Amino acid sequence: MPELPEVETIRQRLIKGFNQSPSVLNQTVKKANLFWSGSLATPDPLTFVNFLPGQQVLAVDRRAKYLYFTLSDTYLVVHLRMSGDLYLEPDGNTEPSEGRSRNHDRFWLVFDSGYRLVFNDLRKFGRIWLLNSIDQLFAKLGPEPFSENLTPSIFYQQLTKKSRQLKPLLLDQSFMAGIGNIYADEALFLAKLHPLRKSDTLNSDEAEKLLTAIRVVLTKGIDQKGASIDWVYRGGDFQNYFQVYQQNGNPCPRCGHPVEKIKVAQRGTHFCPVCQPMEPF
Repeated sequence: MPELPEVETIRQRLIKGFNQSPSVLNQTVKKANLFWSGSLATPDPLTFVNFLPGQQVLAVDRRAKYLYFTLSDTYLVVHLRMSGDLYLEPDGNTEPSEGRSRNHDRFWLVFDSGYRLVFNDLRKFGRIWLLNSIDQLFAKLGPEPFSENLTPSIFYQQLTKKSRQLKPLLLDQSFMAGIGNIYADEALFLAKLHPLRKSDTLNSDEAEKLLTAIRVVLTKGIDQKGASIDWVYRGGDFQNYFQVYQQNGNPCPRCGHPVEKIKVAQRGTHFCPVCQPMEPF
């Protein structure tokens, strides 16, 4: 958390403006403040704060769960990890919005417009990079779920050339980029596939249904501005549409059998044992 829909929502808010703050596009950096050097993967802190002034934000894009800012002469890449958030606020703000603690601000980009980009990260897992090229950082990522090049037949081939449990495979960012715990559970439920089913046991129809399900739940997540399920991410409504995620003990919306929760690859996993049998129908 945040996953692809939450990261995409943050990207859109930065581009379009949100809560009376303007778009981050075309903003010019006046000053960079780094409050915790552990957030910085590269370069060194002195180079980071000295290079950024004068850089203009030309674009904001997403790759998997990464946000990357195309600046005049470099790329600023941010991975929010478990608890990170990015937002624009007036530079004079003394209290952060929505209950965040100012003690958890890890860096600011102060713009000459009087606004600043804030990276707030309670758990300190998030990371930032200043790079001349993003190719190496993203080289090991799998395809985007919405990529036109990811056809049902190619997806089927990718599934069946491995012999892995479906849930851990969907969480593997080198297999498919951007899916996390929430959307993996929801997609497997929609596709009627058990989370422990081996990927090489799927037939082509099941593979196509899974790819469609992934795209459906991610699209719905983006449409609902992500899921607000704890203090980390706020403002989304997808939690109101969960079918199985965090529904342990509640009746399955399809068959009425109680939803179960198991641990798969050290992650809580929710499914309906009736609608998602281990063996194919």
